[in-house]
Amino acid sequence: MTDDYPWEPPLAGTEAEQLIGALDRLRTTFRFKADDLDAAGLSARLGVSTLTLGGLLKHLASVEDYYSTTKLRGAPIGEPWQSLGWTGDNEWEFSTAAHDSPETLYSLWDSAVDRARARMTDALAFGNLSQPIHAAAGDGTHASLRRLLCDLLEEYGRHTGHADLLREAIDGRIGEDPPPGWRAKSGDYHMP
Repeated sequence: MTDDYPWEPPLAGTEAEQLIGALDRLRTTFRFKADDLDAAGLSARLGVSTLTLGGLLKHLASVEDYYSTTKLRGAPIGEPWQSLGWTGDNEWEFSTAAHDSPETLYSLWDSAVDRARARMTDALAFGNLSQPIHAAAGDGTHASLRRLLCDLLEEYGRHTGHADLLREAIDGRIGEDPPPGWRAKSGDYHMP
């Protein structure tokens, strides 16, 4: 990690530092792909797909809060989702995002990431990656915090790939990572 690339995970570190660093790099790359678009850009679709960057922002915002509340500790997802009418059905985020302003979508994602980072820091302060979390299999076996982080990495890996294709189709923005020194132009994204 350098000042020009604060999202880069450490080359050496603990397992938790490596996993959280990789997650933050994916979060930053996703945010770079979705950054600085108006309503038309956030609603743009590719071919027959209904997937949009706005829908991905809202979906991943809800994933951040759901994983760091309900899956982690068994707590309700809470605000702002209850007031927004969140149903727990992933299609809701994708179908309602077109009705949200760019400011709302960026704010939902930025604030959800901040909350999730804080909750993860708190969880790690009380135990290691092997600690059981609330989420459990049908036989009652609880997942570990490690599994939760791996699931988040998978979720971001898939959707960052979607965002890459959508953004390139909108205005040609390409790149595996943001350029050196990148900062979000829209919203209030805090670097890792």
